[in-house]
Amino acid sequence: MADAAELEQKFWKALKSDMTLMLGVDGLEDGHTRPMTAQLEHEARGPIWFFTATDNALVRHAATPRRAVAAFAAKGHSLFASIGGQLSVDTDRTVVERLWNPFVAAWYEGKDDPKLALLRLDPDQGEVWLNENNLLAGVKMLVGIDPKKDYRDKVAKVDLG
Repeated sequence: MADAAELEQKFWKALKSDMTLMLGVDGLEDGHTRPMTAQLEHEARGPIWFFTATDNALVRHAATPRRAVAAFAAKGHSLFASIGGQLSVDTDRTVVERLWNPFVAAWYEGKDDPKLALLRLDPDQGEVWLNENNLLAGVKMLVGIDPKKDYRDKVAKVDLG
């Protein structure tokens, strides 16, 4: 089993770099998730913030805090993660001020746009798979070596809370 703390650190670093999660509400919409751009304030640990529009179904579902699920794949598929946590609508204007950036600004008529909504995901658990050697696994299979042990050593359940 991989070192959970190390895999958790790799997850946060990859999320900060790649920023896109597939986010949905547990038990609703037949498991439908949608791509959302994550905004992080810290190097590790949540919350994970999402700017979105008020008409996004996630905003309606999270008007009362709900359990959310998210899936993440790093660029190049070097790391995958499944995340669970509490999703809620947040109205803290100081968070909007802190996280506002040119990429967010491109979607809205300013920080006071009535269509602007802020979602907060407080992750509490996850599972992370490290896939740094997928090419090496293929080579091992070609020469008759079982690559499964390498993968068993690169997965861990992590406490994201």
